[in-house]
This record gives sequence, structure tokens and C-alpha cells, in this order.
Amino acid sequence: MDKSQGRIGISGSTLKIIAVVCMLIDHTAAVLLGHILVDNGIYSVADFSFGYMQEMIQTSPVGWVYFAYQVMRRLIGRIAFPIYCFLLIEGFEKTKSRPKYAGRLFVFALLSEIPFDLAQNGEVFYPYYQNVFFTLLIGLLMIWLMEKIEKRCQNLFFRLAGWTAVFLAASVLSELVYCDYGAHGTIAVALLYLFRKNKLEQIIAGCIAFLWEITAPFAFIFIALYNGKRGIKLKYFFYIFYPAHLLVLYLLTLIL
Repeated sequence: MDKSQGRIGISGSTLKIIAVVCMLIDHTAAVLLGHILVDNGIYSVADFSFGYMQEMIQTSPVGWVYFAYQVMRRLIGRIAFPIYCFLLIEGFEKTKSRPKYAGRLFVFALLSEIPFDLAQNGEVFYPYYQNVFFTLLIGLLMIWLMEKIEKRCQNLFFRLAGWTAVFLAASVLSELVYCDYGAHGTIAVALLYLFRKNKLEQIIAGCIAFLWEITAPFAFIFIALYNGKRGIKLKYFFYIFYPAHLLVLYLLTLIL
């Protein structure tokens, strides 16, 4: 817990570390455990009901791997992305240079794509699934345009119309380029941005945005504890960690 100027809670850097740990657990399951499951003839992991997992443990030699996969991805891994969406809004509000912020996301989206494709699909180039930096970049550009509309358009009707047009364009683009989380990501970013001025309303909106992933709303427990402080400097930690850990996970699959 961090205490600064009388405000007790967790800082932005602590939130980022929580998200990184959850993401690492998620990707470890997706890449390494997923590799083991496929090697043992299990190509679908869609069923994560308790009954099915119990049956898998009793009948399959990799039943416990299937169970661990579901726990790591469904229960823990889904906490990461809502935190990243929230931190995107915080970064957008507090950055000294939005063009540089967008530029960093774009550069690391490109740098991360080959490690992402190798880890997720075992290919150097896979055009049908893009890494999360592209999702966050589209979300950033979307709320940037929404802010400009808010400042320049006093008429509520035209403001809402402009916001809707930008949101729909961002959502369609996310789906067309096969971004990680697709339109779900732009929906979450848009809602977190629109309700950013009231923490409780923002948390409620965020939980609603992530109802499609049953455990994702638990991320807002950590977000509720956020004290508004940056904490220790981790400006490039996530940017570098993301492609690096994906590349390491891919190399480990080669060893396995």
C-alpha cells in the first residue's frame, strides 16, 4: 500500500505490476500449457465448467494441465486487460505529450507483433490476430478524437453523434485488423473515458463493459484502491516486458 499526501491506496506503478503479473500468468497458460494440451490432442478449451474439468482430471493424463490452464487464464489472466484500459485513460489524461504517447504505442505494437505471432500461432507473420498494443493505440486515438469533439462541439446532440461515429469507426477498425479483444476493447476504453470524472461511476461502467468475461470485473477491486499517484517510474517497463516475455515463452515451447 502507498501513502502520499494523506491518500492511502495503491499507485499507478503498483497497478501496472499487478496487470503485468496477471498477464504473464495468462500468457504462460496460453502458450506453454496450451502447447502441452495440443500435443495431447486437446484442441478446444472452451468448456471450463466444474463438471467437465473434474471429468478431465479423472480421465485425461493432462487433466490437471487443463485445470491449471483454465484457472490461470479464466480466473487470473482476465484481470490484466481492464487495468491496462484504465491506465490508458490515466496516461491520456496525465501525459505531457499525446503524440509521443501514441507514437510509443505504435512503435511497440510493431516491435511486439513478431514475438506475439510466434508465441500465439508459431508463425513469424500471422495477419488474423494482432497484439494488444494495437488495441490500446486505437483506443487512445478514439478518446483523443472524442475529447476534441467535446471541446469544439457545444451542442449535445452533435457531440453525441460525433462520439458515436468515432466509437463505431474505432470498433470496426479493431475488428477489421483483428486486434486482441477487438470491439470489446474499444467499448471498455470508451466507457472508462466517458465516466472518468466520477470514480464510482467509472468502476460501474467498467464492470458492465467486462461482463462478457466473468472474472474481469474483479480487476476493478484494484482500480478502486488506486490513489491517483504515479509511484515508482516504470515508464518503459511494460513496453519492453510485453514483447520480451512473449519471445521467451515461444522459445520455451521449442524446448518442450
